Amino acid sequence: MPETPIGPTSQSYISQRLRLHYADWGNAGAPHLILLHGGRDHCRNWDWVAEDLRADYHIIAPDLRGHGDSAWSESGDYSMSAFVYDLAQLIHQQKLAPARIIAHSLGGNIALRYAGVFPETVSKLVAIEGMGPSPEMMGQRSQRGATERMRAWVADTRKLAGRIPRRYPTIEDAFHRMQAENRHLTEAQARYLTLHGAMQNEDGTYSWKFDNYVRAFRQPDMTTSEQQQLWERITCPTLMFYGRESWASNPAEDGRIRMFRTARIVSVERAGHWVHHDRLDLFLDEVRRFL
Repeated sequence: MPETPIGPTSQSYISQRLRLHYADWGNAGAPHLILLHGGRDHCRNWDWVAEDLRADYHIIAPDLRGHGDSAWSESGDYSMSAFVYDLAQLIHQQKLAPARIIAHSLGGNIALRYAGVFPETVSKLVAIEGMGPSPEMMGQRSQRGATERMRAWVADTRKLAGRIPRRYPTIEDAFHRMQAENRHLTEAQARYLTLHGAMQNEDGTYSWKFDNYVRAFRQPDMTTSEQQQLWERITCPTLMFYGRESWASNPAEDGRIRMFRTARIVSVERAGHWVHHDRLDLFLDEVRRFL
């Protein structure tokens, strides 16, 4: 047997009565590094990053509530405030502060909000396309008004209540769906992410591990002005990544970078939304220098 484990151990903590899972890559005594995944994803999507950085950091990669091997919220509460609370509880209970955080998409949005609320607990922050919809999209949403937005959320949630999770006849079928979701993935990457992201049902079919209710964020969320106030409170050095082939709006181009004190943006060619998968070597080079 090797003296050190090849992969992470599975651990858990409690937040709002939910048992939430995290992968612990070991290396006690090293600086803490939290890896926070995006929506409808799971903590093992960070394995390539963790394998590279585990020698220098004590890496903790949580599954968000309703994702991966974490519990589903019985009330369907997947509000941003609930996600931020879960991160706050992980850092508080496991005594991870001051922590370095690398976060993607939904995870990036959570981390940016957390770092604004508790700036003293974050020493470095890397956000991959974590600022959410562009100012243009947010402007279009705000034109609908609070009542219309709430009615739309109720309607969407009601539809999700009747939605049956999709079942794939074989793990190979789920793998092909993963490939279709991100054409930048290699075959090996897509297969690996599928094996960790799918579960087998009693009838032998396969479904994704995430709760369908995560598709509808609870309203009302923070206003644009309130989010900007949090971004302005972030004191730690911040590094942001944006893929040139992604749907996300680059804050260097839409003006949101002005809300940050020390942020730097890396715009990545030949990359989509999952920069840490699409251009892993470039991502790791930038992150090592930054951390």
